[in-house]
Amino acid sequence: MNDDFRRSTELQERLHDLVPGGAHTYARGADQYPEGMAPVLARGKGATVWDVDGNSYVEYGMGLRSVTLGHAYGPVVEAVREELGNGLSFSRPTELELRAAEDFLSLVPGADMVKFAKNGSDATTAAVRLARAATGREMVAICDQPFYSVDDWFIGTTAMDAGIPQSTVAQICRFRYNDLESLRTLFTEHSGQIAAVVLEAATALAEPREGFLEGVRKLCDDHGTVLVFDEMITGFRWSAGGAQKCYGVTPDLSCWGKAMGNGFPISALAGKRELMELGGLRTGEPRVFLLSTTHGPESVSLAAFRAVVKVYKGEDPIGTMERSGTALADGVNSAANELGIGQHVSVIGRPSCLIFTTKDHEGHPSQAFRTLFLQELLRRGVLGQSFVISAAHTETDVQHTVDAAAEALSVYRKALESGSVTGLLAGRPVAPALRRYAEPRRLARDHSSQQPT
Repeated sequence: MNDDFRRSTELQERLHDLVPGGAHTYARGADQYPEGMAPVLARGKGATVWDVDGNSYVEYGMGLRSVTLGHAYGPVVEAVREELGNGLSFSRPTELELRAAEDFLSLVPGADMVKFAKNGSDATTAAVRLARAATGREMVAICDQPFYSVDDWFIGTTAMDAGIPQSTVAQICRFRYNDLESLRTLFTEHSGQIAAVVLEAATALAEPREGFLEGVRKLCDDHGTVLVFDEMITGFRWSAGGAQKCYGVTPDLSCWGKAMGNGFPISALAGKRELMELGGLRTGEPRVFLLSTTHGPESVSLAAFRAVVKVYKGEDPIGTMERSGTALADGVNSAANELGIGQHVSVIGRPSCLIFTTKDHEGHPSQAFRTLFLQELLRRGVLGQSFVISAAHTETDVQHTVDAAAEALSVYRKALESGSVTGLLAGRPVAPALRRYAEPRRLARDHSSQQPT
């Protein structure tokens, strides 16, 4: 039973003094975990991580879905180790950049060119900029899906819109996933103004209805609009060629990241030659500042990417994730049903990208009950805001998780029976990562200068 988080808590407090939010990614923040139980991690191997207090966990979420082969995966680590001795960053391209581009384009149908960067937001923003330049328009239609970029054009549409000009937000309009009429309406209302349509072709919880993606493709063609697929999550988790390969619909541009480096920082913008060349030297049009980053071609991440491609071509990590994910969902859902609370806690979604739902005694989604479930899983050696799995999760890992979940669900049922988490949950509930105010997890100001030992 994990019940000692003292060192993690000390380090987390110090992080809050030095790093806004106490983490460099909002989704990794302490407010996403039970109070006093936000582990600060020390290392990971496979699907197991260890924190600074010596607690071990079967981890899910796997680096915000960026790790599909497992932490410190041997062939990737070895490829990186071999490249390290050659240097990392130079004033001219390396042959490795060419080989990595060839590898990438061999996987992605319909993409003629690719440019590498370091994070997904850079790629999606570059796609929007390119679409605007190619069409001479400014409006962008985005699907009602959770996240596309940290840049103004998207963050201005969220609750955390402080500091973003409303003139930027005014150029963004939304349509509903699997609702072709909602997109058609936007094209009617903003005739000749929409530069790009941006969406994830599928999500953990939503598969495209028959004809939906094909309909989006046709609307974009009919209106001279650039179609952009966000493949950050679907790439290397749905297939190595992304959702576009699964569903047979080719976008004009696609944006990649996360699992393509198995945790190493790399992203990509790929697309049709006539668009991508607008950022190159073969165009007579005004040039687009597409992607130009110091660390985009850094050698270690490209080596890691090439090693990932080799694994995906020679093995079946996606099949492994889907089989393990199915076993996990079946096991946890069976435990919930046996306790008579299957309507309150359930594991749902694509097997390689599972989430769990948590509802209160009245059947409403509840952050308090979610936090109780997270708390009880942490105590039993399971870490994760979801059940997003990797190919490194073994049968033993899955069984440990099912057993831990069954015990956690017994506590959950007590809360349902009493109609409250009071007396069972220590501290305040978690809160949405993207919210306007720090409340309900606001911290008192404490500019302590004490260094942890």
